[in-house]
Amino acid sequence: GRRDFKRFEHPYPNSLWQMAFKAPVKTIASVSHPLTLLDDYSRFNLLLDALLNQKRETVKEALTCVFRRYGLPDTILVDNGSPWGRDAEHTHTRLTVWMLHLGIRVSHSSCYHPQTLGKDERFHRTLETDVIGRGQWRDHLHLQKSFDAFRYEYNFERPHDSLELEVPASRYKPSLRAFPEKLPPIEYPSTAFVRKVQDHGEFSFEGHTFKISNAFRGYPIGIVPTTCDGVFNVIFCQH
Repeated sequence: GRRDFKRFEHPYPNSLWQMAFKAPVKTIASVSHPLTLLDDYSRFNLLLDALLNQKRETVKEALTCVFRRYGLPDTILVDNGSPWGRDAEHTHTRLTVWMLHLGIRVSHSSCYHPQTLGKDERFHRTLETDVIGRGQWRDHLHLQKSFDAFRYEYNFERPHDSLELEVPASRYKPSLRAFPEKLPPIEYPSTAFVRKVQDHGEFSFEGHTFKISNAFRGYPIGIVPTTCDGVFNVIFCQH
C-alpha cells in the first residue's frame, strides 16, 4: 500500500547542512558548475556559486567563505561523488578530512537515493525553473549575477510552503561555532595509541598493518580500547 510522506527536519539552524552540485550549466564561454548549500532546518540557502570546476581546492575556497560568514555546522550531508567521495565504500577524501578536522561531521546519502538530499534537490528544481531554464549567459560571472539575485529573493522575499509561508531568513541564525583561521591541533586521550597514517593510507598496530584511507595520509589517528577485549575504535580528531 501507499506510505504517507513524512516530512523531517533537524531541530535548529546549523544542525545539518545539505550540499550538492547541480548539473553543469553551459555558458557561451565555458561550462559552470553550480554548488549549493542549504540549511536543513530553515531552508536558508548558504551558498549558490557558479564554480569553474568541481575540484577540491575550488570547493574548499567556496566553503571557507561560507564558514567565515555563517560559522560551522554540526553535520554536512553530501552524496557519494567527487570531491567528497569516490563511491559508497570510499567516503573519505582530503576535502572531507579537512571538514572533520574542523569538527564537522560528514554524512553521505544512500546510493541512488536522491531523496536523502531532498531539500537541496528541491532547491535545484526551483533554481532550474526560475533561473537556469529562462536565459543564457556569457560566462560564469554573468550567471553568478543571476544566482545572486535569485538567492536574495529565495532567502528574504519568497514565502516557503513548508515554513508556513515564512521566508527562510526568518528561521535562520548563524552558527555559534566560529570558523578557526588556523586548524586546531589534533589531540587524543591518554588511553589512545597514536599512529601516523602512511602514504598508502595504512597504519601499523600490534604487529599488523591496517588500511584506513589515503585521504588520512600524514595525519595522526587514535586507537582506543573498548570494553570488549581485543577490540579497538579508530578515531580521527573526535570522529
